[in-house]
Amino acid sequence: MLPQEEPLLVPLAPPAPERPERPGARVVLVASAAATLLLYNVPLFGRILARPLILLSTLAHEMGHGLTALLLGGHFLRFKMWLDGAGVAEMDLEGFGRIRQGLTIAGGLVGPAVAAAICFVLGRTGRGARACLWGLSVLLLFAELLVVRNLFGFFFVAALLALCFLAVSRLTPDGAQLAVVFVGVQLALAVFSRADYLFTQGVTNPQGSFPSDVMQMQRLLFLPYWFWGVVCGGTALVVLVAGLWSYWRR
Repeated sequence: MLPQEEPLLVPLAPPAPERPERPGARVVLVASAAATLLLYNVPLFGRILARPLILLSTLAHEMGHGLTALLLGGHFLRFKMWLDGAGVAEMDLEGFGRIRQGLTIAGGLVGPAVAAAICFVLGRTGRGARACLWGLSVLLLFAELLVVRNLFGFFFVAALLALCFLAVSRLTPDGAQLAVVFVGVQLALAVFSRADYLFTQGVTNPQGSFPSDVMQMQRLLFLPYWFWGVVCGGTALVVLVAGLWSYWRR
C-alpha cells in the first residue's frame, strides 16, 4: 500500500495594500467648472482674479497666429500684449499667397479653442497633465527668449512660465490634472466670452487702430467679414467639442 501523499500547501500571497482611490476625470472637470463659477461670482475680487485668465486667452490667440505662420513656412517676428487684454503678433509672410495669409489669421481665431482641446486631451490623466505643463513651459520659454517684445508681455509670460515650472515640480499628478483642466475650462469659456471679436470690423490697442482679423480675411478672401467670423467660430466650436468629448468619454 502506497503511503498517502500529504496535500501540497501553497502559501497565499499577502493582500495588496489598498491604494487611495484617484478622482475620476469627470470629477476633475466638474470641480474646475465649479471653481470657475465661484471665481466669476466673487464681487470685485473675482473680476481682479479673472483678469489673468483674459490675458491667457490673449496669449493663446496671438501665439495661434505666430505658430500657424511658422507651420506654413513663415516667420514669427514679435509678440506684444497689454494689461487691458489687447495683443498683437507680427509675422513675416513673404511669399505667402492669399490662402496662407488667411489661414495664418484664422490660426489666431481658433487658437484658444485648440489650446483648450489640448488641455482636455492631455488632462485625462495625471501623467498627461504633467506632460502638458512641461510642453507649455518649453513653449513659453522659447516665446520669452525669441518673440516677446514689450515690458508687460515679458513679465506676464515670465510669471506664467514660473507658475508652470512650480506646478510641474510641486504638484502631484492629481493636482497637475486639476490645474490643466482648469486652464482648459478658462480657454473654453474665452471662445464664447470673446466671440464678439469674430464680428468686429476694427480693433484698437496702444499702438493704434487696425482692421480686425475677420476684416483682414475679407480683404484677402473677398467674402464678407461676418462670413469668416461664422467659419472661424464654427471651427473653434468643433475643435472644442472634440476635445471635451475625448476627455469626457475617458
